[in-house]
Amino acid sequence: MKKIYFLLFVVILCVQQTDAQFLKDAKKLLNAKGKGLTEKDAADGIREALVNGTGESVKVVSVLNGYWGNAEIKIPFPPEAQEMESKLRTIGMGKKVDEFNESMNRAAEKAATEAKPIFVTAIKEMTVRDAINIVKGENNAATVYLKNTTSPQLIGKFQPVIKTSLDNVNATKYWNDLITIYNKMPLVKKMNPNLSEYVTQKAIDGLFIMIAKEELKIRKDPMARTSDLLKRVFGS
Repeated sequence: MKKIYFLLFVVILCVQQTDAQFLKDAKKLLNAKGKGLTEKDAADGIREALVNGTGESVKVVSVLNGYWGNAEIKIPFPPEAQEMESKLRTIGMGKKVDEFNESMNRAAEKAATEAKPIFVTAIKEMTVRDAINIVKGENNAATVYLKNTTSPQLIGKFQPVIKTSLDNVNATKYWNDLITIYNKMPLVKKMNPNLSEYVTQKAIDGLFIMIAKEELKIRKDPMARTSDLLKRVFGS
């Protein structure tokens, strides 16, 4: 069976039309060639795929080593403090630096569970038009949609949890200790970057990297389509 997003993509390329006409033609095409699928089926399929993909992504990053053990999304030392990291290592503070770096990632892992309900709400509020645009879009269209619609809420939810987590895993203490030692060194520029803002943004960036991978898997891998609806929408 031809993938539904390909059929819709052909419609868009070939026909200039209004939104209402687009949906009407999409429904005809789906009914004619998609074994009775409607635009609602396509929208429901996208919603299901997104709930599955975001749920899996949250589960992957919110466990022990979800960030710390994944080189692709592991949160590094703050870029503006890399000179500080280097100087601290040269004076034998490497262990403290490593403890701090690990603690940032532990904080991100603890905060990641807050993301799931935010994603579910955004997915439920998705319109049919949004869903069909995602079906016919690029391989990361759903990820981009979620990033655009959930980032402010994610920041609002993540940051207080990150701050608490940073305190609980001693990252704040490690950071303050390192900053104090560094700022006492001669001929260095004093610094104190906002740690919670940095870790929050890196945690969210890493989560969307994982969501994009899940989206691509559902689009490309038949084995990732775990329900009859997903198989009907994306092909079996």
